[in-house]
Order: sequence, then C-alpha cells, then structure tokens
Amino acid sequence: MIDHAQIDKYVKKLDVLTFMNTFIYAQLKNLEKLQRISDTIKRKKTVQRLVGIESISKSQLSRKNGDIPHEIFQVILHHLIQKLHQVLGPKKTDQVLGKLHLIDSSTISMCLSQYEWADFRETKSGIKMHTSIVFCDGISYPNKMILTPARPADETQLDGLIVVDKNALHVFDRGYFNFKKFDAYCDDGIRFVTRIKSNTVIHVIEELPVDASSPITRHAVVKIGNMKHPLQLVETIDSEGISIVCNDAKVSAQEISDLYRNRWQIELFFSNG
Repeated sequence: MIDHAQIDKYVKKLDVLTFMNTFIYAQLKNLEKLQRISDTIKRKKTVQRLVGIESISKSQLSRKNGDIPHEIFQVILHHLIQKLHQVLGPKKTDQVLGKLHLIDSSTISMCLSQYEWADFRETKSGIKMHTSIVFCDGISYPNKMILTPARPADETQLDGLIVVDKNALHVFDRGYFNFKKFDAYCDDGIRFVTRIKSNTVIHVIEELPVDASSPITRHAVVKIGNMKHPLQLVETIDSEGISIVCNDAKVSAQEISDLYRNRWQIELFFSNG
C-alpha cells in the first residue's frame, strides 16, 4: 500500500514504517504530546534503536501524520482484528450464552477550527468511535469499529455493529435503544441484552418468581413500548436500581443480570486503549 500510494517516494528520514514504530512506542509508553515523543527519542539511545531514527521534531511528526492516508491505518486495523479472530475465535463457548458482543461508543473531542466536518457542539468538534468487542473466557478483543461525527445518536450505528450469528449475544446500553430495531432483531434471531430507559412503557404478560436471597427484585415476561415481541425483564439492586431486558427466553434472570454487568469490559477496553 505504501509503495502503491508512493507516500515515501521522496522521503529520506521519516518513512511510514518508522512513523508507525514511533507512534506504537508512544502509545505503549503513554507519551501524549508530540514534543514528548521528540524529546524521548533524542534523549534515549534504546528508543532510537527501537524506532529507527536518532532525532525527529514535533513539526515533522505532525506533517507526516497529515500526509499518511487514513485508509492505511484502517486496513491495518481490520487486518489485526482478523488475526485476533483467527487466534482467539475458535474457543469453545457456552451453549446458551455464546460469545458476548459488547457494544458501546466513546466520544473524542477535537478543535472546532481544524475539524469543522466533525459535527458535535457549537464550541467544539468531535468524533464518536462506535465499537463492538468480543468477550469470551475472560478475554476481550475488538470486532468492529465505526467512526462518525459525534452528534448523531448512537442508535444510528447499531445495525452496523450487530453480528448475524446465532452464537452471539449482544450487550449494549440505553444509547442504542430503539423499539423498531429490537423487533427486527427478534424476527432475525439476533439475541440482545440491554438496559431500558426510565420512561419506557412496560406491558406485563407474566410475573415470574425470584429468589428472596438474590439481588434480583423482579423477573417478568413483558412487552415494552410498541414492540410486538415479548422480552424478559429483570430488575436488580445495584449502586442504583436497574431494569434490563433480554429477548432470549432460555437465559436465566441471574445470567441476564451478570451479562449486563459484563458490559463494563468494554469500558475497560476504552480506558486501556
């Protein structure tokens, strides 16, 4: 790709691979500013050997970052995700729960004057990284990522993050709440767990028994809003009381509660990234 795009045609020092080595090192060492990267390379011989250059200015790093087409990094990301799936994908999964696909978004604020296309707020721009990660046997790894301007609602990207796989169970938060989509997923056999909004209209079909010693305070079969398909409703004691729904009748109330708590794995993924 580098040769085809001729990005390094007239480059003598900071070619694309050297640039990538430099920023991988900066990411691993939490070097958040270009000046820190420049200073670290200049000061440390070991870093010079790792990245392949003895010195580089922050302005050179900035210019190179702007010169490299973003499609190259996108292809690399998808390639690495494929490799992860080859290594981690074949693991045996629970027959009922399957692989958990955790879905969430993270917003990155940016300077309004330089990124006017990234519609967010009147005073700043931003992008939203919609991400699906697979969580299986205590290991999490990325599955899909969609970048959009920050303003559009999360639910607009939900279809793109859903995996059409009977062994996948999707877990996502209230930002992706959409009755029409939920009914469509039920029709297509796509399983999901999500938290409902406080103003959601609930139509009770059947109240189910709960264990008095359990943190679960309610278990019922319900319809919500204008949905045509029934769901399991679980209310559980947490730092705040939460109400969770699931469209898989085979999953127990305790499993539904535990599944939603596993959603925090994607928060850890964002924070570690």
